[in-house]
Amino acid sequence: MRASDTERERIAETLREAVAEGRLEMEEFEQRLDAAYKARTHGELKPLVRDLPALGAAPAPVAGGRPRTGSAARWSDRIGKPATSGGGFALWGGFRRQGNWTVGRAFTAFAMWGGGNIDLREANFEAREVVIRCFTIMGGIHVTVPPDLNVDVRGIGIMGGFGEHTKDEAVPAPDAPRVRITGVALMGGVGVERKRSRAEKQRLRDADKQRLRDAERPRLEKGDGAR
Repeated sequence: MRASDTERERIAETLREAVAEGRLEMEEFEQRLDAAYKARTHGELKPLVRDLPALGAAPAPVAGGRPRTGSAARWSDRIGKPATSGGGFALWGGFRRQGNWTVGRAFTAFAMWGGGNIDLREANFEAREVVIRCFTIMGGIHVTVPPDLNVDVRGIGIMGGFGEHTKDEAVPAPDAPRVRITGVALMGGVGVERKRSRAEKQRLRDADKQRLRDAERPRLEKGDGAR
């Protein structure tokens, strides 16, 4: 049976809960998460969470249950946690930081003849003020941030590029951490993109559907009464 985007995201949420609770190491979490998004069938998805609780379950609501992690959590719940990574290095290869990880207050990334991917959409933060230093030589580093994160991009491009572009509307939240992205791109590039995660897009779609159902309910009830 072919798997849907919703089913893949449900497995990803289960994996995020597991790494937040200490059931998975970060390396294994990243491997499973990558496999989840690449999976095409149910048979490929099931083994990824077979040894974890709440197989295929949606994340528990905040009230009366565990606090949500990643983009579903409040910003105050995502700040002040111990850093799980303070840097990334790529030489003729690549590095990736994504999912429910914690970025250190000073994170340094270097890519030479290679590339790096830094995703802050589901990340936690060691401090309210974070500096990410990106250095590339004939390489590239891509930084993905949620639309409501406070981001200041101040890098330099030399025969290359260092800049920000927005895919989703940027509306920084006043309580969000402040991330300063700086560095140098020499014959390479550093790009900063504002983009919602799949989980956040699904939550927004679900909220829109619920609003439509709520708006339709009075009309339907009125029609039932008339009959």
